[in-house]
Amino acid sequence: MSFFIKQNDTVPSLRATLKNGSGTAIDLTNATVRFHMRSLAGTSAKVDASAAIVTANTGIVQYNWVGADTNTIGSYQGEFEVTYQDGTIETFPNNNYLHIEVLDDLA
Repeated sequence: MSFFIKQNDTVPSLRATLKNGSGTAIDLTNATVRFHMRSLAGTSAKVDASAAIVTANTGIVQYNWVGADTNTIGSYQGEFEVTYQDGTIETFPNNNYLHIEVLDDLA
């Protein structure tokens, strides 16, 4: 999945459906979700923040940007980290990363 946003914008939010290896949406009931994003060139996270669960039983999550998240143009990798009620952790996507592009603002 690729997502594009302009520098310093805070909308649109990043929304995704989290699915297991067989393509079935996971149940997020009683889980918590965090969103992580880092530059392709970097090793530390630019974003490590809570994400919202939009619809728990169909695995839909959303990250709402803040200004500091998109203030630097470039290519980024992103992922959602789920902590289930029993304390186990699973990261989505688990076979790659979300591709996020922060594009230059003209003015």
